[in-house]
Amino acid sequence: MSGPSSAPDEALPLVFVERVKGALRLSAISAQARAVGLAPGLTLADARARIPVLAVADHDPRADAGFLERIADDCDRWTPLVALDGVDGLVLDITGCTHLFGGEARMRRHVMEHLQRHGLTLHAVVAGTPEAARALARCGKGGVVPIGREAECVGPLPIAALDLPEESVTGLARAGLRTIGDLAARPGTPLAARFGEVLLTRLRRTLGHEDVRITPRRPLPACIAERRFAEPIGRAEDVGGALGLLIDDLALMLEARGEGGRAFEASFFRADGAVRRIAVETARPARDPSSLGRLFHEKLDALADPLDPGFGFDLIRLAVLRAETLAPAQVSLDGRAIEEEEVSALVDRLAARLGRDRVLRFMMRDTHDPDRAARLVPAADPAPPAVPMPEELPSRPLMMFDPPQPIEALAEVPDGPPLRFRWRRVLHEVVHAEGPERIAAEWWRRGAPTRDYYRVENEKGRRFWLFRLGLYEREPGAPRWFVHGLFP
Repeated sequence: MSGPSSAPDEALPLVFVERVKGALRLSAISAQARAVGLAPGLTLADARARIPVLAVADHDPRADAGFLERIADDCDRWTPLVALDGVDGLVLDITGCTHLFGGEARMRRHVMEHLQRHGLTLHAVVAGTPEAARALARCGKGGVVPIGREAECVGPLPIAALDLPEESVTGLARAGLRTIGDLAARPGTPLAARFGEVLLTRLRRTLGHEDVRITPRRPLPACIAERRFAEPIGRAEDVGGALGLLIDDLALMLEARGEGGRAFEASFFRADGAVRRIAVETARPARDPSSLGRLFHEKLDALADPLDPGFGFDLIRLAVLRAETLAPAQVSLDGRAIEEEEVSALVDRLAARLGRDRVLRFMMRDTHDPDRAARLVPAADPAPPAVPMPEELPSRPLMMFDPPQPIEALAEVPDGPPLRFRWRRVLHEVVHAEGPERIAAEWWRRGAPTRDYYRVENEKGRRFWLFRLGLYEREPGAPRWFVHGLFP
């Protein structure tokens, strides 16, 4: 969990140190160091005074956090409701999951055996509330608390098991209250007046009198399909086949719910505890197995770092992270629905291969300014509310310059169209002109000059979209001319 500054000697008590207010203090210790009387919080000098020969390593909180996150990912195999508890603990909500593993006791044993195979030392408790399980795991004995006996089990625990602020624990100790049982025997009103309502809340939840569900670290999926394997699988054909079966299962679930998925995630749990996740999104709600299968294959083929099965996957899970109502499609006579489906399928495949943020579409904005009339958004995003379109759309070129390119123009004053202009050192004689289309800036963009747009054609038949920036004698500064786009 920590990166040693030098290779520690395994035969020596191992301690991790961090600098606190200029002094090196023990932040974590091994079981061997604890057995010889050391404890976190001691200065390194005090520890060496007691045990002269120690293996010392630097404490790396970031590495510890990353390691705990990986363990939490691995614990996702038992329940999707996993929450972090401090820097060294996890809380699993196993409500409704225990029957899949033969009951609470067998599930607890299964979890411990799995994590212990990876070299972890842990304490695990199954209790009616997260607070009771946490208190017993950190300050009591492991095991399964019988239903309704949380108060009896946590009563002998020290008050520190409530995870209260240090000043509250000290104040309660000075009042002669040492255990949770002592605290539970006292009336609540004086305690709340002295130490705050949080004390009573923690006490009620630890005693099992009040239960509040945990907040999982990952969003809860809409529905899940998974397959566990007695022997880990590693061949690409086996993995692809299992994923296809999961897609079929999930499609049936979505059809029964009248929904389609917008975001899917496949999780591959390796036997050594590593977890790989592959996510795909769709532009519209989807549940067609063949389309979803192609999306995942496209995603897997586009991975720079393909799935590494290691010693094999013992669990593969497919989850719908976001679902929306999907009514059965009704094909119109003009085939428009089929075209929309085909475009959505193309967007999904391109997004799976190239990345969601690289497949874009234009979204209209409620402004007359051509520079801001549209913006690019991911094509897979849900369509925003439509901007009211004018009855007659202005004719504008598909090819526009960003920014507009300055030109030299000769025009009648004050508002006449250009007679000739020079662009890129080439002189163009205007034979036809249409306009102006006057576009003023919005009132909240004070100081922006008005633009007069003209569609012009030169003697060779080339068509340009020009504008004059500013109005003669009505706006400050001399007007300037620009070419903003080219018509085909």
